[in-house]
Amino acid sequence: MSKNQNRLTFFNRGDIGGLTYILTNNIVNYIIVIATLSGVLGWPDELVYGRVIPGMSIGLLAGGLYYASMAYRLSKKEGRTDVTALPSGVSTPAMFVILYGVIMPLHYSLNDPELAWSAAVAACFIGGMIEFCGGFIGPWLKRRIPRAALLGTVAGIGFIWMATQGVFDLFGDPIVGLPVLLVGMVGVFGGYLFPKKIPPFAVAIVGGIIYALAIGRTHVDFSGIGFYTPNPVNSIEALINGFAVVVPYLTIIIPIEIYNFIETMDNVEAANAAGDNYSVREAQFADGISTMISACFGGVVPNTVWLGHAGLKKSGASMGFSWLGGILLALAGVFGLFTFFSALVPPAIAAITYLWCSIIMLSQAFRACDKKHYAGIGIAMVPPIADFLFTQVTGAVGLSNIWTETLPSGLVGYGGEVTQSLLDSGVMWNGVPAVKSGAIIIGIILGTLTVFIIDRRLDKAGITALAGAVLSLFGFIHSAALGVFPKSPFMIGYLIMAVLCFILHTGRNKWFDAQDDFDYV
Repeated sequence: MSKNQNRLTFFNRGDIGGLTYILTNNIVNYIIVIATLSGVLGWPDELVYGRVIPGMSIGLLAGGLYYASMAYRLSKKEGRTDVTALPSGVSTPAMFVILYGVIMPLHYSLNDPELAWSAAVAACFIGGMIEFCGGFIGPWLKRRIPRAALLGTVAGIGFIWMATQGVFDLFGDPIVGLPVLLVGMVGVFGGYLFPKKIPPFAVAIVGGIIYALAIGRTHVDFSGIGFYTPNPVNSIEALINGFAVVVPYLTIIIPIEIYNFIETMDNVEAANAAGDNYSVREAQFADGISTMISACFGGVVPNTVWLGHAGLKKSGASMGFSWLGGILLALAGVFGLFTFFSALVPPAIAAITYLWCSIIMLSQAFRACDKKHYAGIGIAMVPPIADFLFTQVTGAVGLSNIWTETLPSGLVGYGGEVTQSLLDSGVMWNGVPAVKSGAIIIGIILGTLTVFIIDRRLDKAGITALAGAVLSLFGFIHSAALGVFPKSPFMIGYLIMAVLCFILHTGRNKWFDAQDDFDYV
């Protein structure tokens, strides 16, 4: 490294690995979005390839260029050439929550892909606003919400939605899926490398595509390639129309975006620890603005700063992978290249990525938290299961044209007759609708309560229960829509819990003592 240089090169050899990382993972995320919207929901190509994909690509372009500029400015400021840009792209956890927790129920309830897209665009824009606000309130929230509660809830989403889907898809076509699984796992979990430090995970992706093509599981399709001009006028009009539709889903959007900006905060702090002193606040602002730009062009999934900065820095990456990756992804979206990728890449490739991401999320939740808080992680993971069960059961029952309804309590569920039939058939349904509504926030509340109890701070546990009561009162949790629910049984339950916490807290070291050196395991 030349000491008389004080700026980064625009692209160097180390950026090749960074570019592979950015392109491969974002392309897989795009394929997941396409498979869900086109394959599962049946949205028309004009909507998916003409609006959603170009919009997402414009957002990634904005993020890639901005993070490259941050690296350039930091390099110039500190007179160093070993600065690495922050890796960024589609937020994988948020993508799954938006697809399965917002877009899918909207699609089935509205039965109108155009209107569902409008609501999804509005959700994305609101998410960008929340990410932007994270620059102001993120540090405050992070100091007050235990990490076990945040990471546990997200680990639950990853495990129940991503890991299960990944395993099932791999076994859905075992001739392709199982070999791809083996090659990928020996790299990501075993740490093996092929000659010249080629990672097995990359070999699993590239080799899996070639293998699937060779045995006829996939094919080459150039029919969708064209020029898809992003139209912000249509997207902004749809965005405005979608705000009213998406309001009931704020209980899903708000907590996942809170997680999103805290994830950005954690990843930027990790970059600072690696020697690149980026502004956490500026990165959160950049994520929010990039996401809002994406929504204004038709995108439906938020952006975030990714994990992996330390590894990219170790490999010698600078800023080239960031700006060039943004440009290449934008071109792929505008010229319809993802239709080509969608036809070429087998489901097993997306499945191994589901599995890898979810298990990493689960492992990180435990690795990043104090061992004594593991119970908080486990309890926080449970509520997302209710969301999964609710979706699966209502989807199956819906085949018989029996639809859910808003019950007098404010919940979305079935009437008494259908509910009793489900229970009589042995279906785990009791309480599922109640936990499904606002599952992410409920997971954070339960995880936070558990951590404060473990830490013997019943006063803080009481404050957490009061927060649950307020959220229940206004319909952020345990309700189908926002509103005021003064007779909510959940609000009353949380209030009783809070009173008990405060009473027990006042009795500490008097008539209510904790055991010394207690271990709940």
